Amino acid sequence: MKKILILILFLCNSCGYQPIYLGQNTDNFSYNEITLTGNNQINKKIISSLNFKKDDSDRAFDEIIINSNKTITETSKDSKGQISSYKTSIKTKLTIKNEGKIIKNKIFKNDFSYSNKSNKYELAEYKNQVENNLIKSQIEEIFLFLNL
Repeated sequence: MKKILILILFLCNSCGYQPIYLGQNTDNFSYNEITLTGNNQINKKIISSLNFKKDDSDRAFDEIIINSNKTITETSKDSKGQISSYKTSIKTKLTIKNEGKIIKNKIFKNDFSYSNKSNKYELAEYKNQVENNLIKSQIEEIFLFLNL
């Protein structure tokens, strides 16, 4: 039994596993100018979470362009014609330019469907919670994209 336990521990240590966010830092990611278009609330959450650093040196990227938008659509109605479900979609386009040339360009899109609630206050709170969760997942995707 001890031999099997030692073998398992040896295999787990030598496989090269390490957490995804270990040693990854966006402090070395700097820019000269940032352009935000679209939904300002989403853009501000992305910028504040990723901690971009403004640097005027030559090694910094010239420009980061973030364009984001949010759409809430009605996906179904009941027999009375009242809305029974919604879908919230958040789309963010990230473009990184250096010396006028596009270095990285990617579109991040997340969506979530949910049913209507009878209490409109609860529905509004739930919509805000869904939006925040979608933004957090996009921030994680952008973080991984920038560190590759």
